[in-house]
Amino acid sequence: MKTSTTSEAISPDLTTAGPAVRSPGSAGRRPAQGIRRHLPSSPWLFAAPGLLIVGAFSLYPFISTLVNAFTDRRTLVPGQYVGLANFRELLDDEMFWIGLRNSTLYVLGVVPALVILPLLLAMLVQRHIPGITFFRSAFYTPVVASIVVVGLIWVWMLDDRGLINSVLEAVGVGKIGFLSDQWLLLGSAMAVTVWKGLGYYMIIYLAALAAVPRELHEAAAVDGAGAVRRFRTVTVPAVRSTMVLVGALSSVASFKVFSEVYLMAGPSGGPAGEDTTLVMLVQRVGTGLTGRVGYASAISVVVFVVTVALMLLVLRADRKEDA
Repeated sequence: MKTSTTSEAISPDLTTAGPAVRSPGSAGRRPAQGIRRHLPSSPWLFAAPGLLIVGAFSLYPFISTLVNAFTDRRTLVPGQYVGLANFRELLDDEMFWIGLRNSTLYVLGVVPALVILPLLLAMLVQRHIPGITFFRSAFYTPVVASIVVVGLIWVWMLDDRGLINSVLEAVGVGKIGFLSDQWLLLGSAMAVTVWKGLGYYMIIYLAALAAVPRELHEAAAVDGAGAVRRFRTVTVPAVRSTMVLVGALSSVASFKVFSEVYLMAGPSGGPAGEDTTLVMLVQRVGTGLTGRVGYASAISVVVFVVTVALMLLVLRADRKEDA
């Protein structure tokens, strides 16, 4: 009887107190339910600033370029739809084929060097020896340097009266026209690109090499494998996916090269414009008060298609090797 009376006495209090007394955990569940009600829109609010920036500076220019490629728009004149006229004109444009040739040669000359040399450099600076931090920083310095500063330094060095030609003339070799010969100028620009990119891709390879188990090298050494054989049978297979990544990144960057060639060859693109690349042609054709924006956009679309094709080609080659 006492128990029943006690229950009856307490029961009104529980009813009056409500869920806070009956279920202590319910106080924490109510805010969670409120958060869940607003959760679907909350991520978009956080992502909105970034999406606006990407849309304004990436997506909109991309769509605008695609649209302009099918018009005859100029800098100060709204364009009219001309269909594939700009692309047909490309086929008869000698400068377009020169730019395509030079951009392709740039990829063939730069990408193999940027795939192999940074890997060798990373293996060299991976060693834990006194003073190696200084060399890592020294090799990475060209990456953080401005491309304009780097290009001007190399121009001063390769000029007919520059440091390199002065040394060559002093030893009796004679001057070499690094900046006046068509192919030497293009090769000099490739050398600058490789020199500036070594440190960047070296860092990527260092991260990949750190994940390679040391036991693999020790086992290969016990089996009598030398340094070259360990590099070929242990290091290369372990970092092959990184090599594919470096190849894809350097291919796209090399095909879209502009600054190095522009600084060393000038706005004209070297002797008779023979060192013009596709991106330089876009800048030359599409800028100025009378710039042919529509035609330059058509060239840009070609550059985009080729770069995507390069990436797909590299990825497909990697899949074939995996198979």
